Amino acid sequence: MMDGLKLGVAGVGTVGSGLLRLLAARKEELAARAGRPIEVVAVSARSRQKNRDADISPFRFVQDPIALATDPAINVFVELIGGEGGAAKRAVEAALASGKHVVTANKALLAHHGPSLAALAEKNRVALNFEAAVAGGIPVVKVIRESLQGNAISRVYGILNGTCNYILTLMEKEGRSFAEILKEAQAQGYAEADPTFDIGGFDTAHKLALLTSLAFGTRTSFESVYVEGIESITPADIEAAGDLGYRIKLLGVALRTESGIEQRVHPTMVPKHTAIAEVDGVSNCVAVDGDFVGDVMLIGLGAGSGPTASAVTSDLIDIARGHILPPFGTNAKALKPYKRAQMRAHEGGYYIRLSVYDRTGAFAAIAGRMADQGISIESIVQRRPGAELPGFNRREESPAFVVLITHQTTEAAIRKALAAIERDGHVDQKPQMIRIEKL
Repeated sequence: MMDGLKLGVAGVGTVGSGLLRLLAARKEELAARAGRPIEVVAVSARSRQKNRDADISPFRFVQDPIALATDPAINVFVELIGGEGGAAKRAVEAALASGKHVVTANKALLAHHGPSLAALAEKNRVALNFEAAVAGGIPVVKVIRESLQGNAISRVYGILNGTCNYILTLMEKEGRSFAEILKEAQAQGYAEADPTFDIGGFDTAHKLALLTSLAFGTRTSFESVYVEGIESITPADIEAAGDLGYRIKLLGVALRTESGIEQRVHPTMVPKHTAIAEVDGVSNCVAVDGDFVGDVMLIGLGAGSGPTASAVTSDLIDIARGHILPPFGTNAKALKPYKRAQMRAHEGGYYIRLSVYDRTGAFAAIAGRMADQGISIESIVQRRPGAELPGFNRREESPAFVVLITHQTTEAAIRKALAAIERDGHVDQKPQMIRIEKL
C-alpha cells in the first residue's frame, strides 16, 4: 500500500468535528477504497481547550492556520474555517503555493476568488476540491464536473439553503409567521444568531455562483447574482400559493440564454406536482438540464456535520487515488468571462399580492397601470378583507386582499407597474411579488 495521505485540518467546528469522527470510524474501509491510509496529523483552531464533538488530543495542534498550510508534514490542507477572505484565503493560497492539495467547504471564498485559486492550483499541479461547498452531502460538483461532461447544460437550479426551506415548510404546514418560526429555528440550531446570510439569500447566491461556473464554463461572478430573500413572505402568501396549486421555495436559478447567463435567487412559486415542491425541511435539491441526459435531480441533506464531512471525505479519496482535475472542470485560463443576460420575459409569469383600499376607481387604476406596461392579467382574485390578515393595518377604508396572476412579462415591467400603483396611493402597504417558475 502507498504511503498515507497526511492531512492538516484547519477549523474544528461542526464540519471539522464530523470529519474527524468519520475518518476515525471508517479508517480501514477508507484506506482500502483509497489505496492508502488517510491520516490526520495536525489541526488548527481558535482554541485547543474548547469542548467539541471530536477529540483533537491525538493530533499536533498548530495555532496559526497559515503555518499549518505550509507544514512539511502534511500533503493535504483541509480548510474548514469559512469566510470569503482573511485567514481562510491566506491559508489556502499558502497551501497551494507550497504544493499542497486543498479540500475546502468554503463557498464564499470560492464564489469570490475561485478562478484565481484554481489557476494557482493548476500552476502547482495540485487539487482544489470543493464538493462540500455546495449542497452539503449532495455530490453535485462531481456530477457536473465529471458525469455530465458530454452535455451542453442549459439550466441549473435548486433549493440550496436548508434554513430557508425549513422555515417555509413550517409556515405552510403550521400556518405560523416567518418571525415566529425563525426564532424557533435559531433555538434549534437550524439558523444562526444573525440569520441574514441565510434568509437574505446570500448563502444560496454563493453556491449558485459556483454551480454557474461549473455548468457553463464561465468565471464565477457572485456580484452578478440577483438576490432576494424570504423575509417578506407571509402566511397569506403561503395560503394563496396553496390555493393556486403552488408551494413557495427559495430557489437559486442559473440559465444559459442567447444573450448571456442569468443568475437569480428569490422566492418562487413551484407547481405542487413537481418533485422540487416535495423537498421539505432542511433538505436541499439541485436539478441540472442537459441536452443529452435530460433533467437530472439530486436530493439530500444540504448541511450539517455528517453530510458535509461525507463530501469532504469524497474529495480526499479522489486525491489519495491521484484523481486530480481542474477545479471547475475546465482549465482556469479557459474559463470564459461572465456575460450577464439581457432582461427578458419571465416564462412563468408573476404572483402579485396587493392590499387595496375599497374605494371607487382603485381597481381600475391598478389595471390601468398594468396595461401601461403591457402586462396581461391571467386572473384576479379578491380573497377576504385585508384587515383580517396578519400584518395588515385597519383604516377607515378597510383594504381588501387582492391576488393578481400575470402572463409572462419582464421583471422591469412588473416593477414599474407596482411602483406606479404605490405612488397612486390605492394600496395599504408595499405590494408583494413572487415569480412563478415553470419547471
